[in-house]
Amino acid sequence: MKSAPSAAAPAGTTVQGPWFAWLQLLQGFIGSLMILAGSVGVGWIANGSPMIRNQLVIDMRTEGVGVITSTILLTLGAIILLRSWLRLGQRLRAWRPGSLHTVVTAVLLWGAPLFAAVPIFSRDVYAYTGQGRLMAAGQNPYTTGISALSNWFMLGTDPSWAENRTPYGPVFLWLSRGVVALTGGQPDTSVLLFRALACVGVALCVIYVPKLAALHGVDGARALWISVANPLFLISFVASAHNDALMVGLAVAGTYFAATRRGVLGVLLVTLSIAIKPITIVLLPFIGLLWAGHKAGWGRRFLFWAGTGTLSLLILWLLGLPGNLGFGWTWALLDSTPGYTGYSPSGFGGQMVGALSNALGLDGVAFENGFRTLLTVLSVGLAVWFMFRGNPQHVVRRMGLAFAAVVLLAPIIQPWYILWFLPFLAVTGIRNNWQIKICYVVIAFFVVFGAQDQLFVWGFVELPVGTASLSMAVALAGVLYLLVVDVYTRKLLFSREAALSTESVEGTAN
Repeated sequence: MKSAPSAAAPAGTTVQGPWFAWLQLLQGFIGSLMILAGSVGVGWIANGSPMIRNQLVIDMRTEGVGVITSTILLTLGAIILLRSWLRLGQRLRAWRPGSLHTVVTAVLLWGAPLFAAVPIFSRDVYAYTGQGRLMAAGQNPYTTGISALSNWFMLGTDPSWAENRTPYGPVFLWLSRGVVALTGGQPDTSVLLFRALACVGVALCVIYVPKLAALHGVDGARALWISVANPLFLISFVASAHNDALMVGLAVAGTYFAATRRGVLGVLLVTLSIAIKPITIVLLPFIGLLWAGHKAGWGRRFLFWAGTGTLSLLILWLLGLPGNLGFGWTWALLDSTPGYTGYSPSGFGGQMVGALSNALGLDGVAFENGFRTLLTVLSVGLAVWFMFRGNPQHVVRRMGLAFAAVVLLAPIIQPWYILWFLPFLAVTGIRNNWQIKICYVVIAFFVVFGAQDQLFVWGFVELPVGTASLSMAVALAGVLYLLVVDVYTRKLLFSREAALSTESVEGTAN
């Protein structure tokens, strides 16, 4: 799909401002407000937070009616936000001039209530505060767990972080140290500052996703709608305040500058992304290819690969000097985290291989582990393949596919991990066929899964039904409504046409 012409619309062309999809924008805003309200009752609040002593918060978190209402509000709000995103895509299906303004308005309007929400879907943000406190105490988070700190549990950190080394890069550790210096480790204000850092990454995506899409002849508004306005992105990167937002934003910006032959700046930004979370080291070889140019021969490619690697290594070495952090983050790349997620191909496939092996009288555990190791090796092989093979003019596409292979074939896939590579696929073109349908299914699955998987409820609260079961029931009812009842959204998966609705853009705004 080609990019929109420009800011100035040709004569006779309808300009689609935010008013054009006002109902979708309003519905999404209401959904975000419902998530905000529900998060107070079942979101993650640190035990040391003053909020925990507020009477309204106490009632919402300790009374059965409050907990059940909060669960329904949170889950239903996520479904409404999902529907608003889908309907916005339908309303803007022609992607006329002005659509980009509408999508940016959606990101701002839907994201604003989530900025004030209690952390949901994850409480990793409290671990960031703990790592900042470790830095403030002169301890190395690459060798010391958060349990070394006094009062660490009261500040909201998940016990699974107690003895774990941090997998984050030195830049994020110093940012965490800065947050703690400003807040004194107070959990609520720390969450807001970490959200502000995450929103820097969101802003970088809003700025550079359309620019990068334009380089590939893809409509920037549509690319932004797919990759940034979707509810999984907003919930994970705003409400949950994951540092992945800053990692992705820097990577997208760096890719844009490398693609426009400003290679040094591109390498610097992608290296800063690595220094937030090291997984984006996968992108470096492709940044070298972009810097070299699509007409480069193999000699020039190897020269720019060497230059990219050397420059990035030098920057990372300099970043590791303060506090003697060094290259302590490399353990996160070299050590495999134990366990798996059951919905990942590696996790589910390994279970099936293990069960079949046991049925045949073989060592099921050995075959299960071997299968997962094979997929990990395959992911690396695919990344190398895309590095060396493919159209020289499609480097960003190859980079997105390599990144996707590394993520999707890993044993552990957290819901927000797909947001790492989605922008690179969106800016190079996701077609209105099975490709966009897969996006719908995956994003909807993780929004529904996240809504019921991370709900906090005190053990002493008596409930007629478990919150996870209630949330799942509400989510499934919402999904069935979207698939079967809603005359607009049910066309998205089952229409014989392309995935977007065939309704006229001048039609009803429902």
